[in-house]
Amino acid sequence: MIKYTYKAFTPVDLPTENQIQQITDFLNTHLQEYGDDPKDIRSAIDFALDEKEKFGGLVILAFAQKEIAGAVIINKTGMGGYIPENILVYIAVHQKHRGQGLGKKLMQHAIKLCDGAIALHVEPDNPAKFLYEKMGFENKYLEMRYNR
Repeated sequence: MIKYTYKAFTPVDLPTENQIQQITDFLNTHLQEYGDDPKDIRSAIDFALDEKEKFGGLVILAFAQKEIAGAVIINKTGMGGYIPENILVYIAVHQKHRGQGLGKKLMQHAIKLCDGAIALHVEPDNPAKFLYEKMGFENKYLEMRYNR
């Protein structure tokens, strides 16, 4: 069994520019069809690591040896109650580490490190939807967007 180590970055404990680029590249590769443009991924990371009082968030990495095996990006919303305090923007596990419970462990770390509620968006056909449901996430609303 592979032993994973975990590292959480916050606005108080920032990664290097090289690490930020590695995280961006990792998510761009391993989010596959559920991902976004690398510049949008980078924006979510930058927001999570912003030092503003109400915002920021965290970046959690799982390592197998020195290789990134999984990553989570959480952004704080600056709200609470009517809008959850946190939004899980990205979570991805390297393909060769899938099916070993790493996604669940990453979610557990995120839940433990976040203050308040956590929201996330998931495509109906995304296999990770079952993990979220098992961990207690509920589908309370139908999201609607107006895009310009």
